[in-house]
Amino acid sequence: MNILLTYDVNTSASDGAKRLRKVAKQCEKYGLRVQDSVFELDVDMAQLTVLTNELEKIIDEKKDSIRIYHLGKNLKEHITVIGRKQLIENTEAFIL
Repeated sequence: MNILLTYDVNTSASDGAKRLRKVAKQCEKYGLRVQDSVFELDVDMAQLTVLTNELEKIIDEKKDSIRIYHLGKNLKEHITVIGRKQLIENTEAFIL
C-alpha cells in the first residue's frame, strides 16, 4: 500500500533533536524522503505496523505528531509535483 507519512517533532529542547533524527532514520528504512519531514512509503500492513510501533516508542506524544495518509494503489495518479523532479520513479517496494 502507498503511504504518505509526515511528522513534526518539537526540537525546542535538546532531546527533541535526538527524537527527530531517530524518527527520520526509522522512516528511511521503509521509504523515500520527498521533503524534510515527509516520506512516501510502499509497505504492506505488517511493515506499517512495525514502523508505527517503532515511531510510537520514539516520539513524545505530548510534543510531537506523526500523520499517516493511505494513498491507495495508484500512487502516481494521486501526486502532482511542482518544482524539483519527483523522487519516486516507480511503485516497487523499498524494503530490501
